[in-house]
Amino acid sequence: MKPFARSRCAIAVTALLLSGAAAAATTELVKPSVLVVDKSLTPKQQAMMETVARRYDTFWHTGEERLAREALADNFVDKTPPEGRKQGPEGPLLASRAFRAAVPDLSCAIEQLIIAGDRAVVHLHFRGHFTGTFGQRQGSGQAVDFIATDIYQIDNGKIAANWHIEDNLTLMKQLGAL
Repeated sequence: MKPFARSRCAIAVTALLLSGAAAAATTELVKPSVLVVDKSLTPKQQAMMETVARRYDTFWHTGEERLAREALADNFVDKTPPEGRKQGPEGPLLASRAFRAAVPDLSCAIEQLIIAGDRAVVHLHFRGHFTGTFGQRQGSGQAVDFIATDIYQIDNGKIAANWHIEDNLTLMKQLGAL
């Protein structure tokens, strides 16, 4: 192969690899089944709030920590943390890692997303199979299927605070902890 042909080939291969890397870095955000929006919000406000909520919920769907870091404010406050959970963005990251150790195929669907004022309310549906470990329990492949509702306070394009409640009774029964 001539030097010029090798250069063109190398450029083509590099471009192909870079485009693949860019595509891999782009994650499609989960879409809500139902979207309700406060009509007083500007289209720009609505789009920003919807995107940040979907980005954070996609983090729960995929486990991609970059999405949580992009969605959460540096001074993020969990207003309803479980005992022992760290504050700040690190809290949800640690929680996701621990839960994915128990349920590696965890998925999260947005059943409803309601945007009003500076808040986004999401009704989430989690599904997967308990094949890992949770505390001292080892999963045997049993289905996990539970819901959660979160209220995100959004400030400057980031989630500044979160109030959340999960159907832990159903989850603990499915994990065999109750």
